[in-house]
Amino acid sequence: MRNFLTNNREELVSRCTSKVAQRPWRAATELQLANGIPMFLDQLIRTFAAEDADSPADSIRISGPSGGDSLALSEMGVSATAHGKELLKLGYTVDQVVHDYGDLCQAITDLAFERDAPLAVGEFRTLNRCLDNAIADAVTEFSFQRDTQIALQQSLDASERFGFLVHELRNSLGTATLAIHALELGNMTLGGATGAVLKRSLAAMGTLISRALAEVRSGVPEQRQTFSVAMFIQEAETAAQLIASAAGCAFQVPPVDSLLAIRGNRELLLAALANLLQNAFKFTHPHTDIALKAYELGEHILIEVEDHCGGLPPGSAEKMFAPFNQHSHDKSGLGLGLSIARQSVEADFGTLTVRDVPGTGCVFAICLPRHTLQ
Repeated sequence: MRNFLTNNREELVSRCTSKVAQRPWRAATELQLANGIPMFLDQLIRTFAAEDADSPADSIRISGPSGGDSLALSEMGVSATAHGKELLKLGYTVDQVVHDYGDLCQAITDLAFERDAPLAVGEFRTLNRCLDNAIADAVTEFSFQRDTQIALQQSLDASERFGFLVHELRNSLGTATLAIHALELGNMTLGGATGAVLKRSLAAMGTLISRALAEVRSGVPEQRQTFSVAMFIQEAETAAQLIASAAGCAFQVPPVDSLLAIRGNRELLLAALANLLQNAFKFTHPHTDIALKAYELGEHILIEVEDHCGGLPPGSAEKMFAPFNQHSHDKSGLGLGLSIARQSVEADFGTLTVRDVPGTGCVFAICLPRHTLQ
């Protein structure tokens, strides 16, 4: 068998490479195809050579004992482990990892039959042992790396969801605090507009907590509804006016057509718009204007927040929506506002984009399907 493998090495490499390269969804590079198969063949040849020389210790060191070695990987095991890790990076499944080694076994047995060079029983056992150990080590490493990736992604997802909840609660708490401060300074009653802002902020916090509990318990989705754009903008304006006063900025909100409507999760969309407004007041230059506009554009409704931040750095537009991405020296937040806003808008079949106005500022635009109130 050692002589058969040595004499037919190039033919076996060619057959295996062809089989692997033709498999659907195969994404290996030419370098990986050129290195992996010849390396395993060379280790297999050296294993047979060690057994022909009656040196079982060398054979085990190269390809491992039957059933593998739980204490230390063989030379073949080290290569198979690296192979399994590479295949995960290529997007493989476990069965595709096994097929890689199955191709080599089939190529050897087919060529042996064609050349009338049948394998002796002992040789067949050695071949099976080598393939079994290599497959086990490759699959073990593949599974370990895959499970590690899944656990890491789950941890990141959980952290992001928790961060979103904290961020939204913090926003509502901030608005409620401003409302209380305004009530105290103006000696106003809870029955006015500022009192209504306070009540809505507290209600929003209650809704956030209830939604988080519902997600933990059953994952029940929020209900969508059709509602007035004008009323929606008015509610956002009332809360944002408190922030505008605290920031010393002018806040302009042109009238909105009373018949226009949008459909979606009203609370989440309102929170998304609040994030955009808070972001605008945070980054706009002192004593400049912030504008909130809502209007019809074909089959869509556009809701725009325009600030005077001075414009965006080149290439920063899309990066702004990445979670945990902060854009100023103020690190009091989590860098989640824009990411939350985009997810909320997209959940209702809309888009959230930003347009740079060089030297002036930027315009964040929520685009949602248009509806009409009956």
